[in-house]
Amino acid sequence: MSAVVVSAPSVPTVPTVPTVPTVPTVPTIHLSVMSGFEVRIANESVFLPANVERVIALLAVRGRPQLRSMMASTLWMDTTTDRASANLRTALWRARQHIDDLLTFEGHYVAFSPSVEVDLAELSRRARRLIDDTSSLEPDDGDPGSLAGDLLPGWDEEWITFERERLRQLRIHALESLCAKLSAAGRPGQAIDAGLAAVEAEPLRESAQRALVAAHLAEGNVSEARRQFHLYRRLLRDELGIEPSDQLRALLDLSSSRA
Repeated sequence: MSAVVVSAPSVPTVPTVPTVPTVPTVPTIHLSVMSGFEVRIANESVFLPANVERVIALLAVRGRPQLRSMMASTLWMDTTTDRASANLRTALWRARQHIDDLLTFEGHYVAFSPSVEVDLAELSRRARRLIDDTSSLEPDDGDPGSLAGDLLPGWDEEWITFERERLRQLRIHALESLCAKLSAAGRPGQAIDAGLAAVEAEPLRESAQRALVAAHLAEGNVSEARRQFHLYRRLLRDELGIEPSDQLRALLDLSSSRA
């Protein structure tokens, strides 16, 4: 009698999954020009030579790709065109030596790589959003400190003077708008805080004073509104020898008639 051979059940083959090559993660480069210059990678501060800092600061403040010729003439305006161009080439070479992924180059333009985050850019985006009458408040808009800071304090570069003033105007407009929006949203404490920040930034600016007075009135504090008005009127008389406008007076007159 012949033996019966029993075959083992066949095991289905599992298809091999191809391995996906790991793409190296490019660390985010954090660049600060508000309240001082600093570059941080992985929470570590990176030292850069002074000529590299000037190039990086210019790109950060301008907020867009820059022509090499424009950068050279702006940063080294007191020398010849050839010398300025040579200085820029040296600074760009040294920048690549210190942080390889910091800059990108396309034609005659220099820009930051996508891995660079600039605090000034975030502040500017937030300020413009607040100024936009069609935009709504976001959850973290209650802190006016997010709009604080001076642009590269201690730097005496000629090109920074205009940029500082432009940023100052943007910040104050944003604080005034934030004050009004917080007041309209029924958040009087935060509204007054924003109004005080606007007044602190420019005490003689009537639109800032008007926003603060309006916030006091919206909260029902007529006495605080009048106190702020009289402080401002005294300041105007002492500094400029003028009186507050009829528009500001009308706010208080209207509150009196309603009372």
